[in-house]
Amino acid sequence: MAIPPYKAPLHSSYDIVIVGGAAVGSSTAYWLSLELGAKSASVLVVERDSTYEFSSTALSTSAIRQQYSNPINVKISQFGIEMIRSFPERMGFAFPGEPAPDLGFKEHGYLYCCSPEGVDAAKGRVELQQSLGAGTVFLEPGPLKERFPWINVEDLGGGSWGSRDEGWFDSMGLLNGFRRAARANGVEYINNAVTALDLDGDRVASVRLATGETIACGTLVNAAGPRAQQICDMAGLSIPVRPYKRYSFVFSSATPIPGRMPNVIDLSGTFVRPEGELFLTGNTPQNDGPADYDDFDMHHEEFDDYIWPALYHRIPSFDALRVQTSWTGHYEYNMLDHNGIIGFHPRVTNFMFANGFSGHGLQQSPATGRGVSELILHGAFQSFDLSPFSYERIERNEPFLEEAVI
Repeated sequence: MAIPPYKAPLHSSYDIVIVGGAAVGSSTAYWLSLELGAKSASVLVVERDSTYEFSSTALSTSAIRQQYSNPINVKISQFGIEMIRSFPERMGFAFPGEPAPDLGFKEHGYLYCCSPEGVDAAKGRVELQQSLGAGTVFLEPGPLKERFPWINVEDLGGGSWGSRDEGWFDSMGLLNGFRRAARANGVEYINNAVTALDLDGDRVASVRLATGETIACGTLVNAAGPRAQQICDMAGLSIPVRPYKRYSFVFSSATPIPGRMPNVIDLSGTFVRPEGELFLTGNTPQNDGPADYDDFDMHHEEFDDYIWPALYHRIPSFDALRVQTSWTGHYEYNMLDHNGIIGFHPRVTNFMFANGFSGHGLQQSPATGRGVSELILHGAFQSFDLSPFSYERIERNEPFLEEAVI
């Protein structure tokens, strides 16, 4: 897909410049736009590829879960579910005369396989999630086999299953809804690239674009996904966020899986879920590490050598599989603790981070965008306390711990 020609901005100064217009950037633009009229603020979103062909949003597996070990991550996902369910009503104003967008939520849940040694910890997470209103249940091997008779439980201590409010949805529908609503409320989007930032003391004063313009900037939001460090470099800053490759495979099976199959997370880290009559799978690749920004080469051996054996062990019906299609995407991987970085830099005081979500960015984008908007417009979080994700923990080298990372 060819990238459209770069476009110059309409103005020479903006109150807020958002670098990156995928899910997190467009969610931020949407939430900002809801108060644009009252605040008289101008917002520019700079997206380097408005086709989104290689964006993490477009190449993600588009799933959402409440099975986390930290309460704030559970609450963030619960808000994401609320957004998904209410999306047609929230975005309808931006689609006059057209059907409101439906994100096609497949509420099949996640099934986390649990080793015998991990039962106590898994039950603890389930109790936490239940205390917050999640529909997670822990199933011992017998009940697990009864509910999902196609699964091999011989080496399992059980499994935690999200009986409701978990599943997968239309990622580009979410992005396009946010983007269209933000534009309807006055946000300007341009297909362009940021090439430099000009600092004046402790602030980003202006942004330079690939088309040659220099635009004044009140607040700079880094929502550049896997390219987050490139934007940080321009301000002399550093975060431990790099692009990590993830390979996705869609395959057919000679033997169908009966019933309502959840997204199964195996002990090996391999996941698999249904996609109509086909199945989607992936894993944490071997030799996992930072990749080049433009490296989207496929490693087909991941399926043959690692994924298929894990699938066949966990689901013996998967004895005859054929890959139908595959693709490579990038995680914006936070190498410190696999959680997002949200908030202003303490010294470059108008530089806002919205980075490092490590594969959770899409599902966390509704709450992230709202939180970033609140910080910019009101100076504090109002809906959720997202301060545990602040940049300061990076400098202190203090991880924000989350056990349930895929």
